Amino acid sequence: MDSEALKKYSALHPKPAGLTLQYGTAGFRTKAEQLDHVMFRMGLLAVLRSKAVVSTIGIMVTASHNPEEDNGVKLIDPLGEMLHPSWEEYATQLANAEEHELQQTITEICQKAAVNQQKDASVFIGRDTRPSSEKLSQSVIDGIFVLGGQYHDYGLVTTPQLHYVVCCQNTQGQYGKATLEGYYEKLSKAFTELIKQSSSSGKSQKHLKIDCANGIGALKLSEMEPYLPKEVLIQLYNDGTKEKLNHLCGADFVKVHQKPPRGLDMKPNERCCSFDGDADRIVYYYQDATGLFHLIDGDKIATLISIFLKELLVKVGQSLKMAVVQTAYANGSSTRYLEETLKVPVHCVKTGVKHLHHKAQEFDVGVYFEANGHGTVLFSKAAETKIRHLAKEEKDNEKREAAKVLENMIDLINQTVGDAVSDMLVIEAILALKGLTLQQWDAVYTDLPNRLLKIQVADRRVIDTTDAERRAVTPPGLQEKIDALVKKYKLSRAFVRPSGTEDVVRIYAEADTQVRA
Repeated sequence: MDSEALKKYSALHPKPAGLTLQYGTAGFRTKAEQLDHVMFRMGLLAVLRSKAVVSTIGIMVTASHNPEEDNGVKLIDPLGEMLHPSWEEYATQLANAEEHELQQTITEICQKAAVNQQKDASVFIGRDTRPSSEKLSQSVIDGIFVLGGQYHDYGLVTTPQLHYVVCCQNTQGQYGKATLEGYYEKLSKAFTELIKQSSSSGKSQKHLKIDCANGIGALKLSEMEPYLPKEVLIQLYNDGTKEKLNHLCGADFVKVHQKPPRGLDMKPNERCCSFDGDADRIVYYYQDATGLFHLIDGDKIATLISIFLKELLVKVGQSLKMAVVQTAYANGSSTRYLEETLKVPVHCVKTGVKHLHHKAQEFDVGVYFEANGHGTVLFSKAAETKIRHLAKEEKDNEKREAAKVLENMIDLINQTVGDAVSDMLVIEAILALKGLTLQQWDAVYTDLPNRLLKIQVADRRVIDTTDAERRAVTPPGLQEKIDALVKKYKLSRAFVRPSGTEDVVRIYAEADTQVRA
């Protein structure tokens, strides 16, 4: 480590006095002007992580669904997964170290994580369309340079695309080609194969209006369009040419406000969906003939995918274990439908994508979606090998065809992370193959009425939870009071949990009517 170069470059990216940040599920995220030193130091950390695991590491500059003036950064591990929890601590230490402690902190991380400084390091960088992202990704490059790492800057990409290329690179191309063309080709080829088998049920079925949150999704969908079959008629709205990123639009806005985004004119029963700013979340929605708005969120997406995969797994006739992973926020009706009607096991984990992803890895087929529309499907290596073998070798026609559909689903799904583009194509393929309208999909089960509130508190740590955050352990007496209230109403459930990022407590309740909720 060249301590003179470190000093010199660190001085160009000074840490604001008194600022402390915590690396969480979303990495670091705050006002863009406070992030320069963090970006430089995450460049340093990515090099150390790359040397420690002898693989390419990804760095994505984005604040996802946050307002345009914010920004953030997250590191991507070798197989496209989120940064290992032990390294989240190192990220926090490094970001908060004072200038004069920087070299000492790096040395400590190298000792604790057994980093061999002689190894080569390789980092892939991507960024979203925020005005601050280009300058901030330059700060990342400075950090990589100081510690002698190699880098490849992909420039403007969706978050899931960077996860994808990192995984491709580290699997020596087994997962796909580590280029955007490779991503477009793999997904569109699988999608085209799937919809070949669908009966063309009228044009209205294939029309889809997409709200791109004035973010990167619009740019990348435009690039991808030439790869897609002619039958796909997508219209992009909020494409970033006029309005601000995530302002009154995007998946998060639609989910929270239960209304259409600004800039998208909805006609009755038209198919619409919204991405978030970095295109890793998606929700669908429509307006019925009476003008009522219907949201189809992550729970309903998970259910649709589960119905489809379960039918195929039954046809293939293999004993592959499938499960759905949810958080406490999943609507009770979805859990009941999956367990009682579909007979698919459901597991509940703590809030946060990393918990869902981790649990989903325990099954042959693990489906996970947060209600906010972030999710994907994971296939175990064994399940994938078996399915690909059956698609080629199976003598029984029906079984072989079902295996082929599953094989194309494996290729269409971005298994590294929730991906709005991939998830949209998966949903479109399933609706086409099953000949379903949005209204029929929506009617699979009816959401229980619910309320989600947040209360500002002095210290969120006074509340501690257990049972995947569904029960409060402290303060004493709180859970008993909740239980007593829940007993009074039908189909009711409620919980409180501290936010992972701010001093607020989140309160969720559902019951058989909105008034009771």
